[in-house]
Amino acid sequence: MLNAFINHILVEKGLSKNTVESYTRDLTRFLDFLERQNISPIEASPMHIINFLSGLREAGLSARSYIRNLVSIRMFYKYLLSKKLVSSIPTANIDMPGFSRRLPDVLSFNDVEKLLNAPNTSNGTSKPIGIRDKAMLELLYATGVRVSELVSIGTNDVNMQVGYITAFGKGSKQRMIPIGESAMIWIKKYIDDARERLAKNRTAQYLFVNYRGGKMTRQGFWGIIKKYAIIAGIDRDKVKPHILRHSFATHLLERGADLRAVQTMLGHSDISTTQIYTHIRTERLKEMHKKYHPRG
Repeated sequence: MLNAFINHILVEKGLSKNTVESYTRDLTRFLDFLERQNISPIEASPMHIINFLSGLREAGLSARSYIRNLVSIRMFYKYLLSKKLVSSIPTANIDMPGFSRRLPDVLSFNDVEKLLNAPNTSNGTSKPIGIRDKAMLELLYATGVRVSELVSIGTNDVNMQVGYITAFGKGSKQRMIPIGESAMIWIKKYIDDARERLAKNRTAQYLFVNYRGGKMTRQGFWGIIKKYAIIAGIDRDKVKPHILRHSFATHLLERGADLRAVQTMLGHSDISTTQIYTHIRTERLKEMHKKYHPRG
């Protein structure tokens, strides 16, 4: 049943690899729990599921992980119900606990400028790598794509004439995002002056390649961001993989961008996910008021 469900969400639902891995991990843990109770998934009652989830809480799992496990189990039983393997969904009356969402860290515009200007693009043997890194950072901030989307951009996914990229987000959902003049300049410079030298005559389908000519990885680019944060003098602990994505969304909204437009560019299926950036903007306004108002 688990294999059939995983195949269903992977092939028919088209969920991302990371999401499928999370469902697999959560449900394997749940089914192992039922097996220790000598209970089949078809026989499981709401109380079995509550006991399982309570065990997760006692083991120290966060509220977010608790919710994800409940969602995984609920999806699994919806699938079993669709196949008429169960007559009801045992999670139907189990409430989702509320939890406070942590506001993501963002960089100030000045810190973004420092980070984007950190790569060495002017001289020496590091010039091709510096130009590539500069182009990647500029594109990341210009579009707000996820790091996984950035490293997966193909050479055919960039339209330099019109000025947009095609990104493939969670569940392989496709969206087009405008690039912006600065990012366009550096992508062109990277393609003209650096990419071929890094690719070493290898045929690479991805736009950004590593120094061996292969595909840049998420982990590799994460190391690049950390390196340039140190060069730029930015607090290393503050800089996380999605820092430029969060900064992109926040800076757009601070300058009056439409929330729906930002949602589309970020690839959020639910606008409530995008709305967290409006809370960041509110917090910043409160900080500014407290700092500068005579009675703040």
